[in-house]
Amino acid sequence: QLQLVESGGGLVQPGGSLRLSCRASEFTLDYYPIGWFRQAPGKEPEGVSCISSTGGSTNYADSVKGRFTISRDNAKNTVYLQMNSLKPEDTAVYYCAAPDREADVCYIKREEYDFWGQGTQVTVSS
Repeated sequence: QLQLVESGGGLVQPGGSLRLSCRASEFTLDYYPIGWFRQAPGKEPEGVSCISSTGGSTNYADSVKGRFTISRDNAKNTVYLQMNSLKPEDTAVYYCAAPDREADVCYIKREEYDFWGQGTQVTVSS
């Protein structure tokens, strides 16, 4: 079964940057789109971004457009989320997810994904 592991979270000041990574153990991500989601305390989960299997298609939530960039390195079996100009409202646990089927398109909808990582905490605070 596909297992995803996120890393790269931490505490950063407003305006700072972090790069999150999502890796798969014992499974190749090459043919699967990957999504990033986040959940802040007391709030519903929110879709952040996604990337198609080849990386040719990406989508972003309006709240992060122009600040976050998703990318993938299939040779390293890793998907990245570069987060710049971070704001306190970006504080959340960030999760990556994959569907159980191959596709070269992606959607930032939770119901499209079947496998989830354990999450990594991002805190933006001065």
